[in-house]
Amino acid sequence: MTAWEPVPGQLMTRWAAEVTPENAWREYPRPQLVRRQWLNLNGLWDYAIAPVEMEMVLAYNNQILVPFPIESALSGVKRALLPEERLWYRRRFTLPEEWHGQRVLLHIGASDWQTSAWLNGHWLGMHQGGYLPFQFELTPTLQAGENELVVAVWDPTDTHWQARGKQVLQPHSIWYTAVSGIWQTAWLEAAPETYLAGLKITPELDSGAVLVQARLDGPQTERLPVRVTALAQGKPIASGEAAGGEVLRLAIPNPHPWSPGDPYLYDLVVEAGDDQVESYFGLRKFSLGKDTQGRTCLCLNNQPLFQYGPLDQGYWPDGLYTPPSEEAMRFDLERIKALGCNMLRKHVKVEPARYYYDCDRLGLIVWQDMPSGAKEVGELPSLLINLFGARRKDHNYRRAGRSDPEAHQDFQRELQELVDHLHNFACIGMWVPFNEGWGQFDAKEAAEWLADYDPTRPVDHASGWYDQGGGDCKSLHVYFKALPVLEPEKKRAMVLSEFGGYTLKLEDHLWNPQAEFGYRKYAAREALTQAYIELLDKQLRPWIDAGLCAAIYTQTTDVEIELNGYLTYDRAVEKMDFGRVRAAHEGLFMKGED
Repeated sequence: MTAWEPVPGQLMTRWAAEVTPENAWREYPRPQLVRRQWLNLNGLWDYAIAPVEMEMVLAYNNQILVPFPIESALSGVKRALLPEERLWYRRRFTLPEEWHGQRVLLHIGASDWQTSAWLNGHWLGMHQGGYLPFQFELTPTLQAGENELVVAVWDPTDTHWQARGKQVLQPHSIWYTAVSGIWQTAWLEAAPETYLAGLKITPELDSGAVLVQARLDGPQTERLPVRVTALAQGKPIASGEAAGGEVLRLAIPNPHPWSPGDPYLYDLVVEAGDDQVESYFGLRKFSLGKDTQGRTCLCLNNQPLFQYGPLDQGYWPDGLYTPPSEEAMRFDLERIKALGCNMLRKHVKVEPARYYYDCDRLGLIVWQDMPSGAKEVGELPSLLINLFGARRKDHNYRRAGRSDPEAHQDFQRELQELVDHLHNFACIGMWVPFNEGWGQFDAKEAAEWLADYDPTRPVDHASGWYDQGGGDCKSLHVYFKALPVLEPEKKRAMVLSEFGGYTLKLEDHLWNPQAEFGYRKYAAREALTQAYIELLDKQLRPWIDAGLCAAIYTQTTDVEIELNGYLTYDRAVEKMDFGRVRAAHEGLFMKGED
């Protein structure tokens, strides 16, 4: 069997050299529901690739490093998985003796796209979706001593209608390398027969309270009381008890709000029978309000807040969707914060839970996209729309690539699962179900559903194009041309949800030296910095004066052949003078408060 080693890539980050099978993503993967007994399955797994019609494979001749996707250098494989193929994983494990008599659950943070699993030859189930966590119960099929886990993944990438973000089989332009298979942490945990299966935590800043709803799984779900204790700096400050499934309201004395300038977090301890988990929350409120001139604006904690930050794709040259380590992932967030930004837009991707945990701790608001799927608009129409604008109703399902009823249902299911998955994170400040018309259908109705399902956050229902007059934002994307005159609306906040995209090509930091994509090119760091500051001062500031509530610059880092980042793709070079840029950003916030 071939031993693992990273495949030499055309571009690697400095963290790649530190990755080993023994240290690959060892952090606890679920910070909003921490249970002490767990076993990390990241590391070397056997793998095989077989025709999609093959029902089982018997020979595994190579190894792959989980949780890195098979197309990445850090997987040790770096090979495309084609739609007519299936990727098979095998991993053997032995449980700790102290887990005897408990339920054992297998968790996979994310696997793209259709994932099936077997334990000791017994079918566990199948999960469909590439971005959200799922679990299988192992208890009935466990055996004493060594157990054999088999996982199989089929990923059609851009030949199908599923949510896939910017992944394509033939990368070009703004379309990037595909990601297939397990790409977030795989792990086991032990839990009592009746256990705490989930928490829904909703802050109520106005009343100084937090609502906690615990979901139980097991034979005693109707009889077992749930006790919740809130702590501030390690000291209990409030507690209460409710039945499983009921909403418990805890009044928080002297409430301390969460904000980008003061990301204060409270701890939670939740107990039910023999089970205990730890969690946390931030007291904050996202809403629409009025500024001093009576214009509709975005508010945090009942105060107008101008929000500024980058579009963040979450791609890495060595791990693709999977950062080399949490240290690497946190580096991006810390650089965004160091630039003086108070937010970012997570673009058509869902990150590991620890990403949002880091945003909670750092004080970065996150606008969360639903990953795009179905039919993209195309490059020529995109260019024309950017130059001349576009209006289109979005009830034509065939034109949107959503004519298959299964495509409708899959989108709606995953959107709800996305909201459920990220509900507890303090940082999530906006839902973005559609971007630039990709697969967009019934966006106004989606916004209405989101407002009803999660009334604690505003909605940008159609980021960029095909505005249906719904949601909480009039959302514009402006490239290739100067910002036009801003005309605020009465009931929706005006947001510039993408702009800029200025490029600088640095020869020793390129994914593909023969290709380059961007919206306006510069030859030197000084010229790029000056152009960026002039863009903010001469074009963006007048928009803020006219009532703009948020702006999102493209983008955090270069991505493959896109060269429009604050940082190079390998995160090695700051492409602008960050000191001058931070000062310019601080000027925007002061302007926004006038």
